[in-house]
Amino acid sequence: MKKVEDLKKLSNEDMDKRYGELRKALMKANTQISTGTPPENPGQVRMIKRNIARLLTFKKEKPKEVKEQKK
Repeated sequence: MKKVEDLKKLSNEDMDKRYGELRKALMKANTQISTGTPPENPGQVRMIKRNIARLLTFKKEKPKEVKEQKK
């Protein structure tokens, strides 16, 4: 995963693209768990969920930053 500073610099389109990739990875990991096969990396699900949360947080903060800069 990219560093936090790199995530903050992404445009909205790039954030949407990255969000889609993370959701697919989460679905894949959850499918592995539900079928009973051991996941490739046991901590992967937790890491993916955290990265999704970070991405959504940065996406919500972007419009606020733009408004503050205009003032």
